[in-house]
Amino acid sequence: MDETYVKVAGRWVYLYRAVDQFGQVIDVYVSKRRNTEAARTFFQHARTTTGVTPVEVITDRAPTYPRVLDQIWPAAWHHSEQYANNRIEADHAQLKRWLRAMRGIKTMTGLRVVAIGHAFVQNLRRGHYVIAADEPRGRRLAVAFAELARAI
Repeated sequence: MDETYVKVAGRWVYLYRAVDQFGQVIDVYVSKRRNTEAARTFFQHARTTTGVTPVEVITDRAPTYPRVLDQIWPAAWHHSEQYANNRIEADHAQLKRWLRAMRGIKTMTGLRVVAIGHAFVQNLRRGHYVIAADEPRGRRLAVAFAELARAI
C-alpha cells in the first residue's frame, strides 16, 4: 500500500491505494491528511472490502504505519525496506498522467470515482478479472467493455 498526493480544487490531498501481490488494485481511499487516523481508516476499509487478513504489508517509511499495523494486524509482517513498494510507486505515474490530461479534479468524490475507475481499467488490462482474461493483452479492454455493454 502507498499514498500519493493529488491536487483537488487547488488543495493537495492524499490518495491511498492498496495493491495485492499480483498487481491488482484492491482499494482506494482519499483523505485531506496523511496522519494516523487516515491510515487506520484506509486499512480498515481495505480489510472490509477484501475480507482478507494480510500476511505481509509493504509500505514506505511513514511513521504512522507501524503503529496502525500493530493495532489492526499484529501478526502481519510490515515490510518497509527501500524500493520494496516500487510496484505501486510506479503505478502512481499512470494515474497522475490521466489527472493532468483532465486539468485537475474539482471534488474529493470526483477524485475517488476517477481513481476507482482507473483501478478497474488497469485490473481489466492486466487480466485480473475473468471477463476477457483469455484475450490478448491489447484487446482485453475493448472485449471487456463490449461484454459489459451487452450485460447492461
